[in-house]
Amino acid sequence: MLDILVLYYSRHGHTALLARLIARGIEEVPGAVARLRQVPPVAPVTEVAQPPVPEDGAPYATRDDLAQCSGLALGSPTRFGNMAAPLKYFLDGTAAEWVSGTLAGKPAAVFTSTTTMHGGQESTLLSMALPLLHHGMLLVGIPFTEPELTTTQTGGSPYGATHVSGPQGDRPISEHERTLARALGRRLANAARRLATP
Repeated sequence: MLDILVLYYSRHGHTALLARLIARGIEEVPGAVARLRQVPPVAPVTEVAQPPVPEDGAPYATRDDLAQCSGLALGSPTRFGNMAAPLKYFLDGTAAEWVSGTLAGKPAAVFTSTTTMHGGQESTLLSMALPLLHHGMLLVGIPFTEPELTTTQTGGSPYGATHVSGPQGDRPISEHERTLARALGRRLANAARRLATP
């Protein structure tokens, strides 16, 4: 079985929803299974450590998750056109994996959620792609052969899956966003399958 890690940080649940849709797409590919994991929040001053198991959602990611995966989908909400601090903090702690080449040659994809259409979706996707390139990962996006990419009035980018949650965070995920997230999951899993075939 191909174990594809779907790793994310989600503050209000929108990025977590995209993660679950990408996981569904991954599992539509025969022989592929999605492993959902999240990173814990960070704070400038820590007085109490986070519990080892989150109150809700996926378990927290470990280094073993990175070592065991056949591919990685990485997601974050947008923070000023960049990935959120908790995800950056987690990635900054992967120097040992970088030195050992743990992720080198594995396929990767990125996804994000923003409040507005012009809230920095593509720059956030690019900010997440940079450390993956440093790790030697092979990035996959969403090609324009996916018809929803040219017709969406909500989220969606050739760089990765996106969702526009609205100023109050109450905009439901659109059918185009759902379709494109699942397509990204399938594309990632298919890339992992091709790379695993001798």
